[in-house]
Amino acid sequence: MARYDKYPEVRVKGYDDHAVAGYPAIAGIVQKDLKVGTKNVVVVDCYPGVDEQEIIKGLESLNFDKVICSDYCALREEALTQAIDEYLTEDRVFGVLTTKNFKDVFVTEKIEAARAEIEEAKGNVLVIGVGAGLITTGDLYIYADLARWEIQLRYRKGMSNWNVSNADAPILTKYKRGFFVEWRMADRHKMSHFQNFDYVLDTNVANEPKLITAESFFAGLKQTANRPFRVVPYFDPGVWGGQWMKEVCDLDKEQENFAWSFDGVPEENSLFLRYGDIRVEVPSIDVVFYQPIELLGTRVHARFGKEFPIRFDFLDTMGGQNLSLQVHPLTEYIQQTFGMHYTQDESYYILDCKEGADVYLGLKEGINKEEMIDDLYIAQTGEKSFDADKYVNRFKAHKHDHFLIPAGTIHCSGSDTMVLEISATPYIFTFKLWDWDRLGLDGLPRPIHVEHGEKVIAWDRTTKWVEENLVSPVQVVGEGEGYVEERTGLHEREFIETRRHWFTEAVHHTTHNSVNVLNLVEGEEAIVESPTGAFEPFVVHYAETFIIPEAVKEYTIKPYGASEGKKIATIKAFVR
Repeated sequence: MARYDKYPEVRVKGYDDHAVAGYPAIAGIVQKDLKVGTKNVVVVDCYPGVDEQEIIKGLESLNFDKVICSDYCALREEALTQAIDEYLTEDRVFGVLTTKNFKDVFVTEKIEAARAEIEEAKGNVLVIGVGAGLITTGDLYIYADLARWEIQLRYRKGMSNWNVSNADAPILTKYKRGFFVEWRMADRHKMSHFQNFDYVLDTNVANEPKLITAESFFAGLKQTANRPFRVVPYFDPGVWGGQWMKEVCDLDKEQENFAWSFDGVPEENSLFLRYGDIRVEVPSIDVVFYQPIELLGTRVHARFGKEFPIRFDFLDTMGGQNLSLQVHPLTEYIQQTFGMHYTQDESYYILDCKEGADVYLGLKEGINKEEMIDDLYIAQTGEKSFDADKYVNRFKAHKHDHFLIPAGTIHCSGSDTMVLEISATPYIFTFKLWDWDRLGLDGLPRPIHVEHGEKVIAWDRTTKWVEENLVSPVQVVGEGEGYVEERTGLHEREFIETRRHWFTEAVHHTTHNSVNVLNLVEGEEAIVESPTGAFEPFVVHYAETFIIPEAVKEYTIKPYGASEGKKIATIKAFVR
């Protein structure tokens, strides 16, 4: 029976009566806060993608004298796209991270006109929409939030980007606009208004809103940043996807496959906070924004700012196909081309595989660089297939192998492997070089980026160097009663350190002055405990990723439940 928990929660202590569900109850809470005999201005500031019309309808019992939609104060359609065009670029996938804020795309005259409307209104006023806080913070300020994954699902169902009509645009186009522009501006706006929050509104499930007080929201984030926790994983099919996660993670057996799972990516995942009988979903990146030092540690925060630099995700090709042959940009290239200050160094930890599975990694000795690039471009035309085995090494993969992939190294997982990808977190900066003559699930060729890839391939990473530096360089660094600690990487070019522990007894861990991200890679169950009782015991199951904030400082992990008396293993990542 699958033990993997798809719905992990953080139970927030001391605030059980600070949450309500449903619009009638929410309207009742707002009504109580309105002052009698005077005009009240209620602001509902929205993350892009929030269904504003649903909220307006849900609060109609409050009989506002006037409803002002902040979106009308922003640039519209063509003017908005023109204002952000330099960040969108003409590329299908990649843009440049914007440095703009909402105030840069709002019209001052329209904001002043909206303020005049508020002034002229006789009764209560609702100001609602993206960037509503630019008009006023009002007498009551509610922030309506939405998780990134839910935004992406809404894009797929036909939702347009903010303030434009592009419902029929390709998903990649919508995602690019969200990732490089909208979400950056929205996150800056949200953080700048934390001090104004009176309530937070969870709008992730249509017509099933939850409202929590700002006090309980920030308490939830603070409690999360001082204990072990898991974010809410999500799963998605892909052209190369496999069957392993269906069984281990108890997923829909009717789906053709599942390719990806994000279980440990705070910018992409959400967080379930439990208040009594009510479960509230918020973007897990909010913990990073509000508690960066407690979560990341002073040293890591100084280096990365309010970003979570470690990513754990799954790539399932068990019964599926090869991943695309790909390469990640070198640091200077991602800085100069996309405005990202660090790159996607990564590694493949082989969580499971079938006999004969392999990983493509690095170049063969003595290849002709110009000939290889020419062959990649010819393959794009469909004239002939690219002969990957002519140019790229293939290494046999075994369960618990760890392949290191510093940026610039050409690579991909073969079929019949279950990869736990441990990497830095620039998210989407993968240059596909060759996709094995196949189409995506949408029936279109998947984007290929040879023009980027050829500029960053490390041509000196050939067979001998790869074998010596990147293929399972395991080193025992500690032993004790009932445990062995191994260093499995990463390469010196990568800032992430990984340690694997095999153990039958409790193992004492320190955070190394960094946030820790772990996965139970062997065994059914383990329990994480505080030597000082600083947090409640935390149970994890096979293949679950969990986060230990730096503020925890020290913790123990030991076999639990069905794994008691057995040898189990965790892999731990932290910033060197």
